[in-house]
Amino acid sequence: MLTHQTAFAFLGVSLLLGITPGPDNIFVLVQSASHGRRAGMLVVLGLCGGLVVHTTAIALGLAAVFAASETAFVVLKFAGAGYLAYLAWQAFGAPISDSGGAPPAALKPQQLFARGVLMNLSNPKVVFFFLAFLPQFVDAARGSVALQLAQLGAIFLVATLVSFGAISFFAATLGQRLRGSARAQQWMNRAAATVFAGLAIRLALAQR
Repeated sequence: MLTHQTAFAFLGVSLLLGITPGPDNIFVLVQSASHGRRAGMLVVLGLCGGLVVHTTAIALGLAAVFAASETAFVVLKFAGAGYLAYLAWQAFGAPISDSGGAPPAALKPQQLFARGVLMNLSNPKVVFFFLAFLPQFVDAARGSVALQLAQLGAIFLVATLVSFGAISFFAATLGQRLRGSARAQQWMNRAAATVFAGLAIRLALAQR
């Protein structure tokens, strides 16, 4: 079991990481600004779903097996880059709405949730991050390592919900104001496309 000191220290670090610019929170920011707060939160929940999978894999030792496979790394990173490139294409061609600040026709909840899951799971760098980050807070003398890793994963998930939820809230508020202008909508669509394209290139060029 984790000590209270370890749990609170890990929570603090995780919250700080949550607001530090990175692919996942930038993805949340763009989705929230473009599609509204509800859409942003569904994406956040999807990202958390991906974290559950990563935490389970770490606790069971599967992530280490994946990390040792060069082929798995390459396949996953190009699959993720391709998905982000597809989102960039969608964003660039998104129609302009005249609804006076309301978000455009939203995707179905399961589609938004799936976006978050795919964004998280298709980034092999998350596996390496978890492999390097979580074990630093584990003390084998305090019992089951797998249980401690699961606890750390749960704390990280809570921190992600809080930090990414805050990003979603403020980005959606700004996006609502910008959607009142057709020119601003066009700017947001192009900015979103540029961000997605940049993330796709970054992931495609990622090294282990």
